[in-house]
Amino acid sequence: MVTRLPRVVVAAPASGQGKTTVATGLMAALRARGLAVSGHKVGPDYIDPGYHALATGRPGRNLDPHLQDPALVAPLLAHGAARPVPADLAVIEGVLGLHDGALGRDGFASTAHVAALVGAPVILVVDVSAAGRSVAAVVHGFATYAPPAPAPAPASTPAPALTPRLAGVILNQVGSPAHEAEVRAAVATTGVPVLGALRRDPDLRTPSRHLGLVPAAEQAATAARTVELLGAHVARSVDLAAVVTAARQAPDLPGPAWDPAAALGAGSRPAGPEPVVAVAGGPAFTFRYAETDELLAAAGVRTVAVDPVRDEALPTACAGLYLGGGFPEVYAAELSTNATLRGAVAAAAAAGMPIVAECAGLLYLCRRLDGRPMVAAIDADATMTTALTLGYRTGVAPGSSVVAGAGAAVAGHEFHRTRVTPGHGQRPAWELRGTDGARVPHGFVGAGGSLHAAYLHVHWAGHPSAARRFAAAARRFAGARS
Repeated sequence: MVTRLPRVVVAAPASGQGKTTVATGLMAALRARGLAVSGHKVGPDYIDPGYHALATGRPGRNLDPHLQDPALVAPLLAHGAARPVPADLAVIEGVLGLHDGALGRDGFASTAHVAALVGAPVILVVDVSAAGRSVAAVVHGFATYAPPAPAPAPASTPAPALTPRLAGVILNQVGSPAHEAEVRAAVATTGVPVLGALRRDPDLRTPSRHLGLVPAAEQAATAARTVELLGAHVARSVDLAAVVTAARQAPDLPGPAWDPAAALGAGSRPAGPEPVVAVAGGPAFTFRYAETDELLAAAGVRTVAVDPVRDEALPTACAGLYLGGGFPEVYAAELSTNATLRGAVAAAAAAGMPIVAECAGLLYLCRRLDGRPMVAAIDADATMTTALTLGYRTGVAPGSSVVAGAGAAVAGHEFHRTRVTPGHGQRPAWELRGTDGARVPHGFVGAGGSLHAAYLHVHWAGHPSAARRFAAAARRFAGARS
């Protein structure tokens, strides 16, 4: 089975060159031309896919060899591009610089790695604000650089060589017509076509904070207007027909698309009533992968959104709670003021309701966050700090819980500027593997294993057993209560 999917990867020499501007603008501009566009992001980022969703009108999705396994990257791309309707074209926004991946892994999980896994041509975005003819040297280097294949993840398939084809260059932050002409003439000597040139425009700056852009869900009207402006800016400045032509040169994707029901395995959706699981949303909880909801639905769970800032009760017959990531530190006052829901969540935890909390969810379940009362289902306090904790992690479950059996290993990532004291309970959620082989206790598991809270973000498409266990626990809780 093969899947015909035109696609391009938008990459850059380094962070801050304009990948998000160009990728989101391309999605919006191509959609305005009548194409169904599927937006994807390389890496674990939750925020950029929110802008992709505004630009495309469909969920933004992530492609990450570390979180999902390299063998799943192409099937997940095919799956996302088919939902809710088949896309005419996929735009994949890269991460960091084109060849920057997991440290010490020879480019593993880099944009180049993902481009090779999905066989997509690359469009290089270069910020030319501080250079002229020298831009040609940068483009020549990226067009000719051929690093070795990255080290594969344990038990994964061998990695392909990182030799992505540059389909073209988009110049960003161009200062004047003369500046553009100078750079275009120099880049022409490399043989890599210039597909567009974006002039400097201060109106296109998007609001940011300590972890990057402000999530689109927190500023819906402003974000929608920004995406509209990006689409118009790219449509004026980029040869969209040439981008589509480059995307159509990508080969067919081999093999079947990822399927959540097949990933869960036979018997994961037993007959009977669907248990209700509350899924945290609203401005404080904007981080969740689309595949999480799809896996829970495939397991026979009915998810209901709940906003811990505004809602005062969990859904009727609630049998489970998923608290993903976000910015609770920004909304600590509002979360604390909603004492009614905090009490309901505390009572649910005490009753043994299955609860999974990642990062923001962990902070919400603590006694206090920056001195403000929270749920107090975990005997710890959380505070905002200036230090950034960021990176891929590998965790091992030291005991059985609602998401993992004892000894189960997961690939995850951390991304926060907060600290929880103590950092783990008597029953840690995970033991994180250090580079020296040491295992560091991390997170909390409640009595009976029904509560699982940690900073570690895990993509459940890479570990579908987590969804299977959580759904089964919710079903047991609902049955015992009834």
